Amino acid sequence: MKTTNKPIKDLIPDFLEYCEVEKGLSPKTSENYFRFLKKFTEWLKEKNMGELKPHQLNEKIVWDYRIFLSRSRYLPTRDFLKKTTQNYYLIAIRALLNYFSVKDIKSLAPNKINLPKLTDKDKQIKFLTIEQIESLLSSTENPRDRAIMEVLFSTGLRVSELVSLNIDQFNFEKIDKFVKNNESFELNVIGKGGRSRTVYFSSRSLYFLAQYINTRKDGEKALFINQRSPAPGEDRRLTVRSVDRILVKCVKMAGLPIPATPHSLRHSFATDLLSQGAGLREVQELLGHKNISTTQVYTHITNKKLREVHEKFHGGGKLT
Repeated sequence: MKTTNKPIKDLIPDFLEYCEVEKGLSPKTSENYFRFLKKFTEWLKEKNMGELKPHQLNEKIVWDYRIFLSRSRYLPTRDFLKKTTQNYYLIAIRALLNYFSVKDIKSLAPNKINLPKLTDKDKQIKFLTIEQIESLLSSTENPRDRAIMEVLFSTGLRVSELVSLNIDQFNFEKIDKFVKNNESFELNVIGKGGRSRTVYFSSRSLYFLAQYINTRKDGEKALFINQRSPAPGEDRRLTVRSVDRILVKCVKMAGLPIPATPHSLRHSFATDLLSQGAGLREVQELLGHKNISTTQVYTHITNKKLREVHEKFHGGGKLT
């Protein structure tokens, strides 16, 4: 294998191009890799290793970075990073090392990047009860923030999918008809891995979305924008981080005893469907999960339903 004089940080753009062109990964996946690797290169810089070259990377450096991740906090909520989130950062480094291997660049072997083992507690999902959802939704009088939360809970959208929505995907002249007739509005979105799926906006979420759109006097194409006075040429589309902050603010105003994120509303969407009798396969389609195994994190609901079915219909309980 060859050594290179280029530092790791300068090889990341080549890696991202490789992901898109040769690996065929979606731009969103490349964007996530960039974000995860940026945290690594920033940490290297703080440790006076900003010019670290691939062949200089060793297991001790990776171990120190793992300790750093385990002690890091998620800024909007100040909670420690979950092990699942820590894994994403390490998986990005492993993907980068795989790229070095393919390009014959001397570096640490990808299999030296070990991921933290997840316990059952780590795999547990956080969701809100219907009562907590109601408190959260009614916590703000800001039309945009209310519309964001209503849409997230109605559709189960990922926050990245939410902020990608544009006004021209909706015909607001006909929205009143859907609201009046209590009908859902179907919209096709491109989600994780470039996969297409249909999501459904309830008439309730459409009502609050229309209320928000009626306050808009701008020519921006983004469905959700920031409310600051725009600088010349500024892209006002809300970012994922901005939506995170909105949720944190609304959780505080609602006085909820637990933190909530946009992904918590996605979990709450799925949990609500399953508790009302929807099947895992249907929820898999609505969430846009590629594999049913991903949807099976919600077995806490299906297991409860199975128990209720068993207690209600099994004849063994009637034997004397």
